[in-house]
Amino acid sequence: MSVITRQAQQEIAGEKLTGRVAFVTGGTRGIGRAIALSLASQGATVAAGYGQNEERAKAFMAEIEETGATASIHQGNVGSAEDCRRSVAEVIDRHGHLDILVNNAGITADRPVLKMSEEDWYKVLAVNLSGAFFTSKVALEHMLERGTGRIVNISSIIGQTGNIGQANYAASKSGLFGLTMTMAREAAHALAKAGKLTEDSLNVTVNAVAPGFIETEMVETVPEKVIEKLRLQIPLSRLGRPEEVARVVHFLCADASSYITGQVWAVNGGMEM
Repeated sequence: MSVITRQAQQEIAGEKLTGRVAFVTGGTRGIGRAIALSLASQGATVAAGYGQNEERAKAFMAEIEETGATASIHQGNVGSAEDCRRSVAEVIDRHGHLDILVNNAGITADRPVLKMSEEDWYKVLAVNLSGAFFTSKVALEHMLERGTGRIVNISSIIGQTGNIGQANYAASKSGLFGLTMTMAREAAHALAKAGKLTEDSLNVTVNAVAPGFIETEMVETVPEKVIEKLRLQIPLSRLGRPEEVARVVHFLCADASSYITGQVWAVNGGMEM
């Protein structure tokens, strides 16, 4: 039996998300870009959030549209509650409804605890954790009214293990676990109270995905010696690929995943087990 290589792996287009509208924060690069492309490949209309680089955002929208999918881009600061509310409202106004929210946007400001400033702490928590809360709050209200929806929070293995120099990042990504489980419980409770939970309902589900070390721009800044040490800690002996995280996200967003909620899905090559 021959070994299947990376080049031989092809993303198979499908129709699992036809008619769905998905908003992906930080959706024009790295893991977010892969998620947006994966959702589009399954028929979803994709709204991609971005921070500053409008040129890259426009190029990405054109890339998605070349596949035949519908796309839009939405500029905003995820660290601002006002921008979070405005962006979700903008997506709903543009496309008529919102079925999927992927809270992917994230930043780092790495320093040991003893050298970490208040600004380093607050700005990372604001984007990585508070941003996910404020965006989800608006999206969740809309989804509960419609009786269906998917929220996926992109956390990190660092939220599970911690990491030297990343107290702020680890705290923000760990915080997403508690936020995910609480929102999942509250969504189910609200649907039941409204009489919208049935044997065949698609439900409103909230899950988290915790990637390990993935080949992205963020990892490119890590010295090669450090990367080699990391590979030795990973049972599968390599870094992950953005599309491997995206595959789990689009699985969780499908109708057939309506019984999965409040869970954390690790995509880390076995590094944390």
